[in-house]
Amino acid sequence: MYKEDFPFFENTNSVYLDNAATTQKPKVVVDKVVDYYTHFCANTHRSNFGDANKATKEFENTRELLKQFINAKESKEIIFTKGVTESLNMIASTFAKKFKTIIISSLEHHSNITPWHMQGRRLHDGLEVVNTKDNLEFDFEHFEELLKANPNSFVSITHVSNAFGTKHDIKRIVTLAHKYDSYIMVDAAQSLAHFEVDVQDLNVDFYAMSAHKTYGPTGVGAIYIKEELLKDVSTYQTGGATINDVSFERSIMLDSPYRYEAGTQNIAGVVGFGQALTYIKDIGIKNIFEIEEELYKYLYNELEKIPGIIFYNNSSNTIGSRSFNIENINCEDIGILLDKMHIAVRAGHHCAQPIMKKLNIDGTIRASIGFYNTKDDIDKFIVGLKKAITMLKD
Repeated sequence: MYKEDFPFFENTNSVYLDNAATTQKPKVVVDKVVDYYTHFCANTHRSNFGDANKATKEFENTRELLKQFINAKESKEIIFTKGVTESLNMIASTFAKKFKTIIISSLEHHSNITPWHMQGRRLHDGLEVVNTKDNLEFDFEHFEELLKANPNSFVSITHVSNAFGTKHDIKRIVTLAHKYDSYIMVDAAQSLAHFEVDVQDLNVDFYAMSAHKTYGPTGVGAIYIKEELLKDVSTYQTGGATINDVSFERSIMLDSPYRYEAGTQNIAGVVGFGQALTYIKDIGIKNIFEIEEELYKYLYNELEKIPGIIFYNNSSNTIGSRSFNIENINCEDIGILLDKMHIAVRAGHHCAQPIMKKLNIDGTIRASIGFYNTKDDIDKFIVGLKKAITMLKD
């Protein structure tokens, strides 16, 4: 039904199950990006002629749409970035740098591990990692132990694991973190497109988002910063559009959000992001969740029937992605054969090597769904998977 909205599917017979890496873009988003470049291509927040005013208006409209989408209190709490990676690095290099201890989970993407290493932090030396229980569940007892031993820390946690789809109970994590005078940042790369997010209800301090995993353009995203913390986040980069007044003696910065958005932004990307949010809103994020939930259950049930399949986490607390292996078969060999059958999944460590090492595996096969997928896609994937397994066992 929804595939008709996406030009990608007009030109391919492929089964696309790599949505955790990036989602396809609906035609309305592609058209919006083209519209900017062909009808009002001008810089924002600088000039006052017609097209420049329109570009600024459309750019700021996305900020307002995103504010509403995540239920932020003020539009100035939304800062545009290149995506989750830059958002995490921005806060790591500014607000979080002053904390003696950083606490992360065992399921983090490399983007929430390497920024801390770049500060010279190492395990048990400025960096602590929360254990996982069986089925990769978050160990709240260990988390509280770490907080007790390290109050006034900075906690940085993924909302949903990109490698396994495990969903963290962010509200409970936030409550515990704040109990011990700690701050929390959430990696929302795998959550924003799948279910309703309310940053005020979650009470998070920072929330990092990417457009390209939310049916929007690549190279653009945002970081939500709680209003009362804006004064404590130093400027990450400076230059054009961040300045109120400059002399050779000093620079006076603008207020948020503009002080954090140096240089010419990815205007087309931001405008396209706004259209993607509108598209999702028109369908309804609750409808999307229900569609994907049904597809996910179907995917899991079909996978469960395959002999020799190995799962690593609990399906009841998993969203969007299903990671698995087949006994005695290399995951990447399966991925290569599926590609030959025009079935796109991801095989490998998914930029989450530490948890793979802990599980003593090189990687997994990951099938990740979007609401435009169908049961027919899953059926073709299962047929292809069985064929690949037979070929590799012979």
